[in-house]
Amino acid sequence: MIPSTVPPKYKVFVDPERCMLCERCTTECSWGVYRRQGNKILTYPNRCGACLRCVSLCPRDAITVTLNQSCGREHPVWTPEVKQDVVTQAKSGCILLSGMGNAKEYPIYFDKIVLDACQVTNPSIDPLREPMELRTYVGKKPEKLEFDYVEDEIDGKKVKKAKLKTKIAPNLKLDTPIMIGHMSYGALSLNSHKAMAKAVKECGTFMGTGEGGLHRDLYGYSDNVITQVASGRFGVNSEYLNKGAAIEIKIGQGAKPGIGGHLPGEKVSAEVSMTRMIPQGSDAISPAPHHDIYSIEDLAQLIRSLKEATRWKMPVFVKISAVHNVSAIANGIATSDADAVVIDGFKGGTGAAPKVFRDNVGIPIEVAIAAVDDRLREQGNRHKISIIASGGIRNSADVFKSIALGADAVYIGTAAMVAMGCTVCGRCYTGQCAWGIATQKPELVKRLEVDDAARRVANLIHAWTHEIQELLGAAGINSIESLRGNRDRLRGVGLSEIELNTLGIKQAGM
Repeated sequence: MIPSTVPPKYKVFVDPERCMLCERCTTECSWGVYRRQGNKILTYPNRCGACLRCVSLCPRDAITVTLNQSCGREHPVWTPEVKQDVVTQAKSGCILLSGMGNAKEYPIYFDKIVLDACQVTNPSIDPLREPMELRTYVGKKPEKLEFDYVEDEIDGKKVKKAKLKTKIAPNLKLDTPIMIGHMSYGALSLNSHKAMAKAVKECGTFMGTGEGGLHRDLYGYSDNVITQVASGRFGVNSEYLNKGAAIEIKIGQGAKPGIGGHLPGEKVSAEVSMTRMIPQGSDAISPAPHHDIYSIEDLAQLIRSLKEATRWKMPVFVKISAVHNVSAIANGIATSDADAVVIDGFKGGTGAAPKVFRDNVGIPIEVAIAAVDDRLREQGNRHKISIIASGGIRNSADVFKSIALGADAVYIGTAAMVAMGCTVCGRCYTGQCAWGIATQKPELVKRLEVDDAARRVANLIHAWTHEIQELLGAAGINSIESLRGNRDRLRGVGLSEIELNTLGIKQAGM
């Protein structure tokens, strides 16, 4: 047998001077890294995923997890990670899976865009003392408003009262432009879903179900839930569709454009199987295409069918990956009766994706937003559809810049998980999440305390919302609607002329 030529990625050290042999590390580690032997703790670093639960919960601060520097000869091409991937595939002959978003050092355009603040001739606004409107509506808007005027009598005087004649399509009302994106029950634990549902209800916003259906324990949160219809149609029936405030058709995902989804059978517990309506322990595989959608006309038919099933009371969104022709696709979706298009960039997270797709397919969300907003305006379709941006939204500044580039609102995913305790170790697909977030094992799920996790997610959304108000004030803008597509408030730093033109912003200093 050929021994492994690549050392473990991490070093795990237990300080014998500080360790009191409480064995908490052996019980808390879901990967089996620790084992007691006599009066010492043995470690198996090749199993470590650097979730850092052991470090956080060690009562004597005796554990250290670091990157292993013993990687042999340094090489600019054949890095330890590249060699490890080759060795792993040479052993297994299988596709490499990974979680979370793109891990390569591609440019993050958000970090090269700055806000152009106001000062004298166009003064800034004080959000503490002046009204600042963050409420926004996601959905189709009428091209114009028409009114009927009827005579009425008030205090003996005849007056004309205006009555809205134009029919308004269903919209979602958001108290903040931040929603939680679609992460399925199955990929995440039920406690994770409950925590996010509690948080969005408090914040006046919405969360997505993902493609795994909606657990019955969450039916009470239906006013703050967006149900999803993916290619596998897991858990989709009339009752499910009517237990949400909106419906989203998932065509693509930023972490894996062009392919479907895969929930390993190890994560399909009895509860997940009932919700998804599949056999317990079986892999849940979503095909790459919807087998009833091969054109914009097919998509329009499904949209109308879903609206018919929900008595035309709900907006329907369409989620697509950010790819090179995203603007043309979005414009087609705008003509298909959809109410919003969700654009998912290549930094978007996932529970499981082939590593080769996660790190090499798709385009940045920043350029996709700008391209879609431009095309919709050019074609006169911007009012027909809202834009929701997702994929790598890390903070309030990213939210602000996304909206200024042309989005109506954003989805966050990984940020909400981090708020609940996720350390972005990227091993979600194993079902061994030590923090109780991306797992279905009862002994791990119970580690996530629902009310505490909900409080942390709500705090995050509240904090970002306050920061967005401050940024709006600095930009001299008093409403989120006035920020949408307002690229005059943005400037680029260190970007080429082509990049500036694609984003539709000016160079700093101009």
